[in-house]
Amino acid sequence: MLLKFYKIRGHSLHPDFKDGDYVLAAGFPLPINKIRVGDVIVFHQPGLGTLIKRVQTVLNGGSAFDVRGTQINSTDSRDYGPVTREAIKGKVIWHIHKP
Repeated sequence: MLLKFYKIRGHSLHPDFKDGDYVLAAGFPLPINKIRVGDVIVFHQPGLGTLIKRVQTVLNGGSAFDVRGTQINSTDSRDYGPVTREAIKGKVIWHIHKP
């Protein structure tokens, strides 16, 4: 399993994830059916780069995901639509809070 650290930048998932926190994400070969509503995923969104959001809805049997931030002004699936399976870099499995 591929593991990678990512640094949180911004406030999209505040207060759960704060600017400066780190997360460890498990990449593939993570079975896609293990991503469920409530999970936090890291993915690539064209024009925006690498993003981290919480899965709100699993669509089309797990081929796409509706994702949301916790802030009213968060850029998420309401703006760019569902995230495809191919865009996902990993599922967050560990959160390291900034001291």
